[in-house]
Amino acid sequence: MQRLRKRHNFKVVAVAGSVGKTSTKLAIADLLGQSLRVRHQTGNYNDRVTVPLVFFGHNEPNILNVFAWLKIFRANAGAIKADYPFDVVVVEIGTDGPGFMADFAYIRPDIVILTAISPEHMEFFKTLDAVAAEELAIFDYSRRVLVNVDDVAGKYLTGRTFEGYSLNTKQANYFASAQEQNLQGQTLQFTIPTGSFTAQVSYLGQQGAKFALAAAAAADMLDVEQASITKGLAKLRHFAGRMQVLPGIENSTLIDDTYNASPIAVKAALDVLYAAKTSQRIAILGSMNELGDYSQQAHEEVGTYCDPAKLDVVVTIGRDAEQWLAPAAKKQGCAVKTFTSPYDAGAYVESILKKEAVILAKGSQNGVFAEEALKLLLANSADAAKLVRQSNYWLKIKSHQFGKPFGFLPKN
Repeated sequence: MQRLRKRHNFKVVAVAGSVGKTSTKLAIADLLGQSLRVRHQTGNYNDRVTVPLVFFGHNEPNILNVFAWLKIFRANAGAIKADYPFDVVVVEIGTDGPGFMADFAYIRPDIVILTAISPEHMEFFKTLDAVAAEELAIFDYSRRVLVNVDDVAGKYLTGRTFEGYSLNTKQANYFASAQEQNLQGQTLQFTIPTGSFTAQVSYLGQQGAKFALAAAAAADMLDVEQASITKGLAKLRHFAGRMQVLPGIENSTLIDDTYNASPIAVKAALDVLYAAKTSQRIAILGSMNELGDYSQQAHEEVGTYCDPAKLDVVVTIGRDAEQWLAPAAKKQGCAVKTFTSPYDAGAYVESILKKEAVILAKGSQNGVFAEEALKLLLANSADAAKLVRQSNYWLKIKSHQFGKPFGFLPKN
């Protein structure tokens, strides 16, 4: 990897942060790819083993497959000597515990985007200050750092040199505000160092606006012309499991945000649901995993955010959501139904669904897999292929966890 960087002239854009890394990475790669030759990986190759694979275009083999790894090493040696056909490599870098972020120093990124500092892997970090200390290690080896100042507390940035992006403060280097919003997308007004412009983007809600703004900022920092940024933003499309809109039965609208979940992201998704013009709003909310001792507080925070005036019913999946989110939502006055299986949750929603309803599905992975609840609600069962985690690997895990036949596909 270091030899590749030394021999070839290309830029590296890395995305770090507690939440929103993958969506931000994909938005940046998609926008830059319309003007530059860009290499990236669509999944979440974001650890010490998988990030180097992105630079050489490899998929991750079995960690114990010695022959596969030797083949990769030989291919890499050849790639280093050959012409490198990319202008920019966009990667995602993540942490599973203290000390991981320092290990990415060898990448020497030209730009790092820090999306947020919020609770993550709290079984290892314990405090938000510890999370911040880990994520802020990027400042030690990055040429330029772009920070989402809305979701990174100012106390963590004091004395540091960075550029900011924001939906809240016009003093940030990169600012955007929503002019019009609906379930088809939103019109954003951008203010960047090179000027102001308006663009239509398909991404939904504040989270979607943040992804678009980060992409526009990264493009500007790489000297992409403003006209190309404007045109490129209009061409960006939803990603599976990240505020993807799909047609449902009874002419309903499904908001598929099932890739993962954190309090920031769940509340942002609920805001999109609250704004939808419909006679019935249903929130399918799964447990949020890997939060350690913070889990109860996080689930209660989301439950308290559930608004009975804007939700017909809250449907939970998973034990943590049942234990903490559901009671908090009930205390707010919401109608709540709890399930441990996404298939049972989907069947319940199907039984109460009204015409032209809007349904949001949001949750983490293991023990939840909220995307499976949506399978019963799709207007076209073929759209199941558009949901996240539909490979044989994931379907086997779901089959084992919920006792369904391998490849189970509910009938509409």
